[in-house]
Amino acid sequence: MNLNLQTIDYAIIALYFVFVVGIGLLLKRRIKTGNDFLMSNRSIPLWITSLAFISANLGAQEVLGMAASGAKYGLYTTHFYWLGAAFAMIFLGIFMMPFYYGSKARSVPEYLKLRFDEKTRTFNALTFAVMTIFSSGISLYALALLMQTILGWDFNLSIWLAAGIVLAYTYLGGLTSAVYNEVLQFFLIVLGIAPLVYIGMQQAGGWEGIVRNVDDAKLHLWKGMSSPTTNPMGVDAFSMVFGLGFVLAFGYWCTDFLVVQRAMISRNLNEARRTPIIAAVPKILMPAIVILPGIILLALQKTGVGFDLPRNANGDTDYNMTLPLLLSKLYPSGILGVGITALIASFMSGMAGNVTAFNTVWTFDIYQSHIKKNASEAHYLKVGKATTVVGILLSILTAYVARNFNSIMDLLQLVFSFVNAPLFATFFLGMFWKRTTSNGAFWGLIAGSTSAAITHGLTVAEGKGGWIANLHDYYSGTAQAFNIAWIAFTVCLVVTAAISMVTKRKPDEELRGLVYSLTPRQTDKEKVWYKNPLWLGVAVLIVTLVLNVIFY
Repeated sequence: MNLNLQTIDYAIIALYFVFVVGIGLLLKRRIKTGNDFLMSNRSIPLWITSLAFISANLGAQEVLGMAASGAKYGLYTTHFYWLGAAFAMIFLGIFMMPFYYGSKARSVPEYLKLRFDEKTRTFNALTFAVMTIFSSGISLYALALLMQTILGWDFNLSIWLAAGIVLAYTYLGGLTSAVYNEVLQFFLIVLGIAPLVYIGMQQAGGWEGIVRNVDDAKLHLWKGMSSPTTNPMGVDAFSMVFGLGFVLAFGYWCTDFLVVQRAMISRNLNEARRTPIIAAVPKILMPAIVILPGIILLALQKTGVGFDLPRNANGDTDYNMTLPLLLSKLYPSGILGVGITALIASFMSGMAGNVTAFNTVWTFDIYQSHIKKNASEAHYLKVGKATTVVGILLSILTAYVARNFNSIMDLLQLVFSFVNAPLFATFFLGMFWKRTTSNGAFWGLIAGSTSAAITHGLTVAEGKGGWIANLHDYYSGTAQAFNIAWIAFTVCLVVTAAISMVTKRKPDEELRGLVYSLTPRQTDKEKVWYKNPLWLGVAVLIVTLVLNVIFY
């Protein structure tokens, strides 16, 4: 599938590299303190935070991974957006941002420290640090795979080159540089892949051609959800709604500092609340850009030649090559350069987002809390920059782990089920039940993550898991991740509640502004609906429900 790019294609890619590093250089002079480097001094306007919120999640694992899942599972993949994103993003904006922003916490683990105690904060900081490095490594692997397959570049060289460019602009401009680059990358991804969808649809014969040539089972959202055996994803309605729609969705969008950080750096509380809700608008439209290519490929396999996917080292169909294959077949020179740059941009977005979240959590929640508490801002700036370098190096190591999965989205959902699923149970109880205690939260998190590991060790999906014993076979890696998620959530919820009932809680005065029942209600005085987080959220919710009905 190697391509012979023309000079114009290489020029477009080179111009992008120069541009992103240039943004870092321009912003370097604004970075004077650790807070500037790690939190942008809460000075970013609403339209930037909203696009950065969505773009931080629009990494290579999303762009490559969702196209792969589109080919593997069809329209069922859209559940990650219309069930597994929009509702949680609205909930975050309306109910949870007042706690995050109002508490003045600099990170999600720091909020846990204010609500519970230091040990709960530290446990979450460590697990989150591991998760961000894994996610960053997946982005890096995806890009290196792209470079190797369609450009013929050496895999190892691609990893080090790409990591070096991300390091350059995040090291120079910190979080602000990452956020502004994420906005650039959002537009590049849309502009780079939208023509691919248009050309592919034309060749496939439009939507009628897709309906005619793609298995009907892959063109629905809810049909066939009564049993794992009657839909391509191998998931039943319960594990889909509870595992993805509630646990994984709310666990990721409401507690994952990578995305929450983009709202926390807003200029005021109203903008912080509107950030995830406004971001939900492009989010629910994104399947047309990232999932539809996979479905188009299925149609083209029936009507054209040369659209068969290659196999990976394990002999399985390599769905991760869905988008690169379409690029190589459908794009001419010039546009091909834009398309490849869009994929590179998606990688940059995902990796930089994870690295900036990693260095903030490490500096504030681990280093400042346990190693050097009262150092100068200049010292924390140095630590933040050093942590950025370490984060990049660790991402390179984890990139090689991703080579063993034939769908990187399956790996990503598995990682989320270990970390975010139990964490959401802790937040859910902590924010809405003042009786939740520090010891209950800590041991609940431990129990939830442990139960996730045990469940993975006792079940098998596509050859993964079962390292303790094989008590159950799942039809897909996605089904396994969804079920691990709801089990981890439930165990954490039950253990946290049980221990909280027999241990001492904090007095009410220490919980004001941190618990729903003890915090003054937000009164939105905006006269226009689109500036009121509640009505804006209701409008997005209605559109999402309509889409679910249309594509039933």
